[in-house]
Amino acid sequence: ATHTHLSRWLIAYQKNRDVDLFRLTEGSIHAASSHSTVSSSRAASKHWTGEWVLRIVLLGMAPAAYLCPGPPVDYSIAEALTLQGHWGIGQVLTDYVYGDDKVKLAKAGVLLLSTATFFGLCYFNDHDVGLCKAVAMLWQI
Repeated sequence: ATHTHLSRWLIAYQKNRDVDLFRLTEGSIHAASSHSTVSSSRAASKHWTGEWVLRIVLLGMAPAAYLCPGPPVDYSIAEALTLQGHWGIGQVLTDYVYGDDKVKLAKAGVLLLSTATFFGLCYFNDHDVGLCKAVAMLWQI
């Protein structure tokens, strides 16, 4: 008889907990703005296609960096990695930052970060050994 009362209590507790959890999260659910126009859909599709093309290009750059390292590959890698990071952080912001002012500030910050990253990598390529050689040196350690 004790096991039946205990199991009933656990089931009731779990049901109440699930309902309370739903009540807590119900008011904090954010929905993305629904500007579902044809042009924004096409732009999103082109952006998605661009991301996939860049991923394929990055996969091809790895053997190119190994087989023929040099400034053209160094700068291509710097550009591709910066763009990939910019798009990735932009998607995180889209998912987690709410409010017009916060979104504008966050996007400006990401643009500043991406610009600094690209120019930093270019500076490294110009004034040091370059990305390909640097990775090769790390592999030798």
